[in-house]
Amino acid sequence: MANLKEMRLRIVSVKSTQQVTRAMKMVSAAKLRKAQDAIIQIRPYAEKLHEILVNLVNQNGAADFENKYAEHKEVKKILLVAITSNRGLCGGFNANVVKKVEELLLTKYSHYFQNGMVDVLAIGKKGADVFKAKNIPISGTIHQLYEGLQYSSAEKVAQDLMNSFETGEYDHIDLVYNQFKNAAVQKLIVEPFLPVEIKVEKPSHDDAHHYFSDYIFEPDVNEIMGTVIPKSLKIQFFKAILDSVASEHGARMTAMHKATDNASELVRALNLQYNKARQSAITGELLEIVSGANALKGS
Repeated sequence: MANLKEMRLRIVSVKSTQQVTRAMKMVSAAKLRKAQDAIIQIRPYAEKLHEILVNLVNQNGAADFENKYAEHKEVKKILLVAITSNRGLCGGFNANVVKKVEELLLTKYSHYFQNGMVDVLAIGKKGADVFKAKNIPISGTIHQLYEGLQYSSAEKVAQDLMNSFETGEYDHIDLVYNQFKNAAVQKLIVEPFLPVEIKVEKPSHDDAHHYFSDYIFEPDVNEIMGTVIPKSLKIQFFKAILDSVASEHGARMTAMHKATDNASELVRALNLQYNKARQSAITGELLEIVSGANALKGS
């Protein structure tokens, strides 16, 4: 009977966990809708800014393109910005970012890392905790960014990154984050942030007018670039944050959905096991009663 009691307690415990995971799934689904709308709305704006930059470079030539944020310097110091979350229970969302940063430190940037020329900036508590546990040195942690996330708060962080590049503190900055595809799919991205790189693809004949519009620039191109590029960088960073937030909610919703299904399967298995054990106990008790009755009858 003690064994049956333990099984009953375990069934109750699993059902309680199932209720929690189901509630977390519903909350993440609601938050995902809002985060998904935000990233869908900002993508066309970010793409249009990039299109303007491409158009400017195409018309005026890469050789005439001058900007402090596009200056390719000798790389002496690298910063990897790892964008994770403040909360867990979202599958491999945070772990994938950490693994990618580790991979970069051991492969692409191994020479710089071995010579202490790579810093990691952790955006999100979970990433910072894992980096500390793995003894990966981090230059700082930013977790308050997600509290009432707005463009103004992301803009300040982006401006700090731009200032660190301008002053020469860092010569190359990469963003590592999860790009939102849909609720079930997040794509891990390593995106160059600084210096600005505009890869111009040769357009087809049909699209030539799209890339080479005949514009008259006032004031000169470099002055326009001086305004457009900082704006584009801040939007790029904000978009990466929004991508990460939407991916987090999608990953958590998927993880909680799987956890809820697993709990249902476990409850079914435990109920079956409990019923078998209960039936076996009842059968044993009946045999004892019949055996006792036969013994009395024989005597």
